[in-house]
Amino acid sequence: MKKPMPRLALIVLLWLGFLACQPPASLREAAPGLRVSLTYPQYFRFRGKPTLLLGGSVEDNLFQLDSLIPHLDRLQAAGGNYVRNTMSSRDPGNRWPFFRQADGLYDLRRMDSAYWARFEGFLAATHARDIVVQLEVWATFDFYREPWQENPFNPANNINYDSARSGLSTRVPSHPTRTENPFFRSVPLLDRPNATLLRYQQAFVDTLLAHSLRYDHVLYCMDNETSVTAAWGRFWATYIQKKAAEAGKNALCTEMWDPWDLNHVFHRETFDHPETYAFVDISQNNHNTGQAHWDQGMAQIERLRRQGQLRPLTNVKVYGNDGGRHQTTEDAIQAYIRNVFFGAASTRFHRPTSGQGLNDTAWQVIRSLRTLTDSLPFFEMLPRQDLLSERAENEAYCRAREGKAYVVYFPAGGEVRLKAPAAQRLRWLEVLTGQWQEGKLRPPQDTIFLQAPGPGHWIAWIEI
Repeated sequence: MKKPMPRLALIVLLWLGFLACQPPASLREAAPGLRVSLTYPQYFRFRGKPTLLLGGSVEDNLFQLDSLIPHLDRLQAAGGNYVRNTMSSRDPGNRWPFFRQADGLYDLRRMDSAYWARFEGFLAATHARDIVVQLEVWATFDFYREPWQENPFNPANNINYDSARSGLSTRVPSHPTRTENPFFRSVPLLDRPNATLLRYQQAFVDTLLAHSLRYDHVLYCMDNETSVTAAWGRFWATYIQKKAAEAGKNALCTEMWDPWDLNHVFHRETFDHPETYAFVDISQNNHNTGQAHWDQGMAQIERLRRQGQLRPLTNVKVYGNDGGRHQTTEDAIQAYIRNVFFGAASTRFHRPTSGQGLNDTAWQVIRSLRTLTDSLPFFEMLPRQDLLSERAENEAYCRAREGKAYVVYFPAGGEVRLKAPAAQRLRWLEVLTGQWQEGKLRPPQDTIFLQAPGPGHWIAWIEI
């Protein structure tokens, strides 16, 4: 009689068989659709290759924009491939997602065809141009203060529930950081879920996914600058991932917290939970300026690396516009370029008046960075501040593949020394004009002297 195979041996055999059936890593890396790169896990893979996402746009809820197509064409012409889209309706003339009756009240059981047609058209147009969309499911500021007075979910504005049944107030005059709208406390992960409200929230998300899961270029962010309980975002991220899996698709999710300090405990809910959040949005770091901005970004990348959880960091909002509410134009340009140099997977100029949008300055910065990074072994390079000497704070930033190529960014002119033995060629890129000029190298030595040709934003490219 033949003896049965030992249980451990059977498990090992089955596991080896499973591995044998998996496609090689090279084939998985080349598969279509938006994924985290296997080779370079700090970056996304799109259309079968690692991709740096660069963007800028005039609106956050871009699908509501009447002039969408020329705006996307302008971004594409600069080399841009990344936009933000909040599912927001708070601007004058915007559509809301639900059907509005003749009496002005909404029926949350029915959807507004024009709103969803705009969304579908936006997805189709960005997909056709290989522009990645970072989509924010819940537009936080639509649920507070004046926008809440117009929101279909407000009990005063729909036929489906009243305040008593839904637990929602008709007025929420406070800032979202106060988290005083119970709208964000409906989910089953909390002690007192609200099934009445959750039904209609789910209908909204299901309709969104019925459109977005038809495409392979969408990233999902649960909220905009949220301060609510982490259970809310975790519930919706898990829900979206499950719905995607049921459709045979993949959904990469994140959350966006309000605090500017990336060490704040809120941010740990994304940094420390790769099982839920495949990437981490760090847009609020762009409220910081100069050396502090760089140091915070680098510190989080290094922490993820040490924990074995390295994955993409996105910047869907880079603030700064002279005369605006947050930072200056100069701050915006510097932060945008530093994001690329310290290894963020994406960077995008925020809409005016809080950002540059896609004005001429933004367009040229995107164009210059795309031209540069496409010419480099960019994904093989790392931040290497240790190669710089005689450097003042915020004077210069280095990214290098040692022994092959080096780039050094000067935010405001300046001069430093770079350890780059056997350097053969030096070129300078003036970021705000896109113009190149040759630089002069002294006879080969271990350390070369770099002096920006003038004030302003310059990038030195040194080849070995």
